[in-house]
Amino acid sequence: MFFEILSDNPETLETDCLVVGLEADGQLTPSAARIDQATSGALTDLIQSQDLSGKAGELLLLHKLPGIQAKRLLVAGLGKEDERKDRHYRKLIKGINATLSKLNLSRVVVALDGRASELPDLYRQTRLLVEWTSADFYQYDTTKSKKADPITLEQFAIHLPMEDAELGESALLDGVAIANGVSSARELGNLPGNICTPSYLADRAKALAEEFDSLKVKVLNEDKMEKLGMHSLLSVGRGSAQPSKLIVIEYNGGDDDSAPHVLVGKGITFDTGGISLKPGAGMDEMKFDMCGAASVLGAIEAAAEMHLPINLVALVAAAENMPGSQATKPGDVVTTLSGQTVEILNTDAEGRLVLCDALTYAERFNPASVIDVATLTGACIIALGHHASGLLSNDQELADALMQAGDYASDRAWPLPLWDEYQELLDSNFADMANIGGRSAGTITAACFLSRFAKKFRWAHLDIAGVAWNSNGKDKGATGRCVPLLCQYLIDLAEEATDAAEEEEGAPHHHHYH
Repeated sequence: MFFEILSDNPETLETDCLVVGLEADGQLTPSAARIDQATSGALTDLIQSQDLSGKAGELLLLHKLPGIQAKRLLVAGLGKEDERKDRHYRKLIKGINATLSKLNLSRVVVALDGRASELPDLYRQTRLLVEWTSADFYQYDTTKSKKADPITLEQFAIHLPMEDAELGESALLDGVAIANGVSSARELGNLPGNICTPSYLADRAKALAEEFDSLKVKVLNEDKMEKLGMHSLLSVGRGSAQPSKLIVIEYNGGDDDSAPHVLVGKGITFDTGGISLKPGAGMDEMKFDMCGAASVLGAIEAAAEMHLPINLVALVAAAENMPGSQATKPGDVVTTLSGQTVEILNTDAEGRLVLCDALTYAERFNPASVIDVATLTGACIIALGHHASGLLSNDQELADALMQAGDYASDRAWPLPLWDEYQELLDSNFADMANIGGRSAGTITAACFLSRFAKKFRWAHLDIAGVAWNSNGKDKGATGRCVPLLCQYLIDLAEEATDAAEEEEGAPHHHHYH
């Protein structure tokens, strides 16, 4: 689907469908008013006969109105001003797209006049419209013999006044890049474990490097990891016939001497729990245990597409956790890359065992910040449900930056405490630490474990167990969540880098980060 910005008068636009907004109590938006005038009061008549009211989410499709060029007009109710929070805005776009997808259209123009969201930020409204529309039209058919019907909608235009077109254009470019990153992450998440193995993730990373000159990839195999001393990461894949991998992707968009920001993704391509076997019901969803890795890959892809002027490294710790004759047993002790020893009391607390070695590996980049992303704990779903990612950090400024990025990107995170008092729960009689801390505060003790490997840099941990996929019926599948949050964080860093460079040169540049 091709996105574009148009600024012609709404009534003159030749399109298969024009979408305009109507506010509560039949208040016409500017575009709706122009259409009303061009059609000799067609909308006013519908409002007076109470066929249209403008209540939130209301949709009415009209055909062949005389006086306008569009073949169809879809009138969308925006509701009262306090009914336009992100949640309502998202529902409205979902409703509009559901209606559009049922019609045989090739071109659509959406003219909501910046009124559909409570925040007047036009860049944000436009970018979210692009991201959400792309998500609404995503279809998974890779492993189906009958492929999905191709989407007839080729051109999705967003109407903005001429003076806002340039801002809209930059929002659209960023939105498309983020949407592509989200789609890539969803595709990887949705692929079954027999296709999406650690080797497959490595091949995807190599394919990305072929697509973008700014990316280079290195894959560490088991021998190399063994030589380095990554016995914790390796312990997870011991029971599997699939070899584990550490995938390193470098994106260089900034100055050679500027420190990179590192994203670390948990890439457990299937998680049986190992010897601490999970219950069978719903275990198929453990193909989603690499969604952290998928979101990190999606974010670096989007950064490359946006040409962000920063340096970035993505580390994907990939393994398949299976019970087998070689598998790690509860009570085994391993030595991590950092030299610290771990008593593995539960082989199903394996995400932290691959991440801890990847975090130590991140030290060699002298990073400006390190963020790990993982479907880490079921406890996070108990704490925060399926709405927010859990956020824990050893640096308040970094935590705040991620919180704000999540709010702006409509992909929210919420903080939990990382206090020293929780660390004692990981005490072990037989190693430096245990890999689990008991029933209480599971999300926090998992982060406490990781924090012991993140002492040399500013670090934050995002637990996406509750948001990375949907379990229900038709909606079942990966969400690509955390890609928007990570991309916004990177855009903010890019903006800081650009502003700093401008101050040095004393000349203003035009840059398209919001």
